[in-house]
Amino acid sequence: MTSKAKRRRKENVAAPTPKITWKEIKRQKVLLFWSAAIVVYGVIFYYLPLVGWLMAFEDYKPKDGLFHSAFVGMKNFQHLFSDATFIKVLRNTLAMGVINLAVTFIMAIVFAILLNEVQSRKGKKTVQTISYLPHFLSWIIVTGILHDALSGTGIVNEILVNLHLIEKPINFFAHPKYFWPIVAFANVWKETGWNAIIYLAAITAIDPSLYEAASIDGAGRWAKIRSVTLPGIKPTIMILLLMNVGNVLNAGFEIQYLLGNGLVQSVSQTIDIYVLKWGISQGNYAIGTAAGIFKSFVSIILIIIANQIAKRNGEERLF
Repeated sequence: MTSKAKRRRKENVAAPTPKITWKEIKRQKVLLFWSAAIVVYGVIFYYLPLVGWLMAFEDYKPKDGLFHSAFVGMKNFQHLFSDATFIKVLRNTLAMGVINLAVTFIMAIVFAILLNEVQSRKGKKTVQTISYLPHFLSWIIVTGILHDALSGTGIVNEILVNLHLIEKPINFFAHPKYFWPIVAFANVWKETGWNAIIYLAAITAIDPSLYEAASIDGAGRWAKIRSVTLPGIKPTIMILLLMNVGNVLNAGFEIQYLLGNGLVQSVSQTIDIYVLKWGISQGNYAIGTAAGIFKSFVSIILIIIANQIAKRNGEERLF
């Protein structure tokens, strides 16, 4: 065997796994301490509460406790799907979740690309700062702004009346057909700037030489966006899309609860509000827990399906 072959053979041999010694543990004691603290925190606040899921399979009574209530199997889940109210709530949640996902996801990408095209560095920073400030506002403030803007004497009705688009002010919160668009608009206004940050970071990671080569080939701005920017941020788009698909049933709670009223109740109720109504207001913890488990189960299934579709098409995936 030649010396060259011997060298190649040595290179192909895997490096031995370093042994963990007490000296190494002492050297990394601070890192290990904080890692252990995070694990303990996760176990206490994320995994131990899952024991409460037992209530969904019991005729839970607070006086009997979690481990002494009568076991009823899937009876609570059967009750859910035989309840016309829950079916309507599921429809509302799914519809608002899909609308919010589509609108906020697309608007964040479009906003990031357009903001990247701004030539003035100072102007770009100013617009970006202003755009993500609404993210830090609570939904109480956001819904208050919406109430003022969409009231009978609000700015929206004044503009529409002055432009002769309508004859008299519209009570937007009294008509179910306006509720879903209002929720979608509120989510776009509040979260677009914040969601665009990660896309802006992905755009800045694109090799500038690709834009230079496109310019040499005579590509304009739109051609560069189509041929360089979008392919460059495609992996980021796919990962975030997969993560957000699992949140379709997390359509929201605060905005629907705060903007909802008796006139739009048929379209404003979500699963989270249903859980609050049955689990807290009426004390039926078993039904509320069953509804929450159903939402979590569907979210996991959606993520797995979306991930498999991405895997088959050769796109970026979560696992």
